[in-house]
Amino acid sequence: MSEMLTLEKFEEATEVVKKVACETKLIYSSYLSDQCGNKVYLKPENMQITGAYKLRGAYYKISTLTDEERAKGLITASAGNHAQGVAYAAKAYGAKAVIVMPTTTPLIKVERTKSYGAEVVLHGDVYDEACAHALKLAEEHGYTFIHPFDDPAVATGQGTIAMEIIQELPLVDYILVPIGGGGLATGVSTLAKALNPHIKVIGVEPAGANCMQVSLRKGKVTTLKTVNTIADGTAVKTPGSNIFPYLQKNLDEIITIEDDELIVAFLDMVENHKMIVENSGLLTVAALKHLNFKNKKVVSILSGGNMDIITMSSVVQHGLILRDRIFTVSVLLPDKPGELVRVSSIIAENQANVIKLDHNQFVSTNRSAAVELKITMEAFGTDHKNKIVAALEKEGYRPKLVRANL
Repeated sequence: MSEMLTLEKFEEATEVVKKVACETKLIYSSYLSDQCGNKVYLKPENMQITGAYKLRGAYYKISTLTDEERAKGLITASAGNHAQGVAYAAKAYGAKAVIVMPTTTPLIKVERTKSYGAEVVLHGDVYDEACAHALKLAEEHGYTFIHPFDDPAVATGQGTIAMEIIQELPLVDYILVPIGGGGLATGVSTLAKALNPHIKVIGVEPAGANCMQVSLRKGKVTTLKTVNTIADGTAVKTPGSNIFPYLQKNLDEIITIEDDELIVAFLDMVENHKMIVENSGLLTVAALKHLNFKNKKVVSILSGGNMDIITMSSVVQHGLILRDRIFTVSVLLPDKPGELVRVSSIIAENQANVIKLDHNQFVSTNRSAAVELKITMEAFGTDHKNKIVAALEKEGYRPKLVRANL
């Protein structure tokens, strides 16, 4: 293991990985560049054949195994993207693959993993529980275990992303990389520093699963008691111990991101780049607003795009609400003919689009005094929402903003 993560091995991995991975060309984002005052480039690993960068590390790791190790069958644990990477790579080598996935894994990741010919076992609520079960099965059946991140060979394969970035953008100043267990960040930061020590590498974690941030602060691998984030691909309690020294040496900073920021970032990517990026992959997009520098060349690695439709629908709805593109107001009306028409006219005159009405005659015992009308509307944003609310206030309706419920 110790001979991994050398420049020679990164060069070898780059050639090996080309057999299965797409070379994901950088995309310059004028929208995100304007937002943060830097020149922002996206590294779209969500466009890989398996929908994520994990194919790189899995395929390279399997390439380093002996025929005997592959013949035993391969096993891993994953919340989804590494699972698909191992399943695809194992199929390419004609090896059996068993994948243990948490029971909370999105259905699309489970089904796609099966589609590559792997046997899927659902176990545990989080990755760490699935991993413990996979190790148990490996011992029972003699399978060769492929760790999703705490393996220098896997990290070397992931580092091929940095090789491509620097070849395409030699003067890159900063690379933003998502962190779950730390395999991707290890490969990217180690190779980036080897090629150019002046490149800064910033790791980005969910605030609700910041195991690497806590571990780096304490100077040792630390396990979180719980993780709570919509970024399921980075919901890891314990970072990798084998790769931790590399991160201590090569990672310049950690930024943490709240779930609400990921929701807004999802809308940014869909509306401005027509791309589906999963929540973990959006960490580096959300982090752009936290940068304390300007006029630098920044690459955000979009680590994956495997998001199920139900999650996507929920994220879109919440994102529209967070951006005041959808909002709900409650007004009290006298229960007499014409009042509903009057309110509707005010809304129409201010170019709002009504999505839903809830007319409740029983909010008060005195119906003639007041009935409640809840109106859910589409707006262009915060300024437009405020204009509509002000128009209702001007007509004496005393609108009250309430939680939007679609």
